[in-house]
Amino acid sequence: MNSKERSLLKKEASKMQPIIHIGKDGMSDNIVTQADDALKARELVKGKIQQNSLEDVRESAEYLAEKTNSEVVITIGSTFVLYRRNPDKNKYNI
Repeated sequence: MNSKERSLLKKEASKMQPIIHIGKDGMSDNIVTQADDALKARELVKGKIQQNSLEDVRESAEYLAEKTNSEVVITIGSTFVLYRRNPDKNKYNI
């Protein structure tokens, strides 16, 4: 993904609410499944590490990206954005 594509995805993600929430229980198979399903449906998803979690945002985002075969667009504060192209939808033309 080049910088222009990343910039477009960051702009789109800024309008979104987080749909993946990682709390005190940390990373689980359920979170990975939820992220995978969301990526199938939306291509671009936003996640958040809750305050009571001991998880690191960058490590969590990279772990989810690896498990869901997606890319980390950005991590900022306690928020991260993942992208996986869906050939059937291709909403963002990337």
